[in-house]
Amino acid sequence: MISETSPAAVPTDDEPALRRTPSQKRSRERVEQILSCATTLIQEKGSDAMRMSEVAEKAGISIGSLYQYFPDKAAIVRTLAERYNAVCNECIAAELAKVTSIAELRDAFCELFDVYYEMFLAEPVMRDIWSAMQADKALREIDLLQSRAGGKLLADVWSRLVPNTPRETIDSAAFLIMHLGDCTMRLAVSVERAEGDQIVEAYKHMIVRDFVADEATGGAGSIDISMTRS
Repeated sequence: MISETSPAAVPTDDEPALRRTPSQKRSRERVEQILSCATTLIQEKGSDAMRMSEVAEKAGISIGSLYQYFPDKAAIVRTLAERYNAVCNECIAAELAKVTSIAELRDAFCELFDVYYEMFLAEPVMRDIWSAMQADKALREIDLLQSRAGGKLLADVWSRLVPNTPRETIDSAAFLIMHLGDCTMRLAVSVERAEGDQIVEAYKHMIVRDFVADEATGGAGSIDISMTRS
């Protein structure tokens, strides 16, 4: 549980992670140095064991200076998570922008999920941050917002390919697909690699069945999000 805080009041869920938004180059560089040092410490010992005093010492600043930017450890984790999420969203948007058919959507979705999986396997810091987010209510909200953001990116393309399907149906399905994808990813990286690979393949197989289209009409088909189909 992330609980180490400064003597000041803990920010509400609506407050930004950064207590002080850097406007000058020197301040921006200091924030980047703090985040870089925090990332190193998370990689070495995990976010649970990381202390704000250690971050300040490694960054070469006073603990007071650190608290000017980040009110607590959760704010650092949140900032790092938001940055990882932004990179993921850019990757999703770039790949889906190339899609012109349901078949291409299936292929792009599977490829993106594979990239996402490999990214988490290769980045222990990302896995640690993800785990830390599940233990903190405010951080779980960031996770949910990411599922919604990814779902919207998917829904925007999906709805273009199946214009006869109600947008609300697509939105619900896309949000569910992305949220279940996050759950699948957590499970896959928590088990042995061989089993994780099987879990990822099973998820992709289940999901692509819902990209249903009438190829004769150029992909203007319908969506079946039933979870009981064989």
